[in-house]
Amino acid sequence: MGLLRALLDVILPVVLVAGVGALLARRFPLDRTTVTKIALNALTPALALQTILTTEVSGRVGLLLALGFVLLTLIAAGLGWLSAVGQPSLTRRSAAVAVSIGNNGNMGLPISLFALGQAGLDQSVLIFILSVVLTFVVAPLLYGAHQGWRGALIGMARLPALWAMAVGLVIRTLGISLPTGVTRGIDLLAAATLPMILLTLGIQLGSTGRVRLTGPVVISSLLRVAVLPALALPLGYAVGLRGISLQAFVLSAAMPTAVNAFILAHEYDGDVEFVAHTVTVTTLLSFASAAVVTALLPWIGSLG
Repeated sequence: MGLLRALLDVILPVVLVAGVGALLARRFPLDRTTVTKIALNALTPALALQTILTTEVSGRVGLLLALGFVLLTLIAAGLGWLSAVGQPSLTRRSAAVAVSIGNNGNMGLPISLFALGQAGLDQSVLIFILSVVLTFVVAPLLYGAHQGWRGALIGMARLPALWAMAVGLVIRTLGISLPTGVTRGIDLLAAATLPMILLTLGIQLGSTGRVRLTGPVVISSLLRVAVLPALALPLGYAVGLRGISLQAFVLSAAMPTAVNAFILAHEYDGDVEFVAHTVTVTTLLSFASAAVVTALLPWIGSLG
């Protein structure tokens, strides 16, 4: 897929829908918290459940994706920490969080669907769930939250998507057939997920004030959207990912800093301003990085 085609077929639909959300945020006083809660607690669990019930991703591939993603997250946190040498401790911790926590939901899922189809989306849903779990582990540990592992475990236990995946695994293992009405209800919620999370992304961007480009913000942003995809390719290959799994893994690394990083900076008294600016800058840059990676996907898929 050429760069121009990647921009038109993959990135443009994302920009258009997110742009509608941004315009709505500029025009109306929208409650971002409510919209985010709907996406996180109702729609995403339905998509996760549907994916588990219908996916053909093998257990082995799932484990390799998990291994690669954990390793890449740890490397990203280390790079973020090193990138802010000489800055206050909270800024260094915030840089580690901002570089390591990617937006594999709002950005990652739609782009994966447009670039790789349903098979790629199945892989990306698993990556998204992994990213959510690691978010509630990495950020509290980096910020030195007083709750430590206990708080991280409690945070994970509260994630509806994890419970939806657990239910899906039980249903699939036992060979249970759901009533047609239930299946259709799940499908409707799952189908609403991608448009809603793109609108949510646009609302968040539209509500953002003026961006301040400092040295640490620029460095962290480039690490997130430019360096990580370059590292993800050899890392994913080394752990055994091939074909569409490797493509989805590398594509996920080109995603911007997650808005959750900003929320957690508030929660744990991090450098909120730094993280907010990094979220905005990486989101804008990621349209270009995702287009470049998308153009390289045929070559990435041929490796092996």
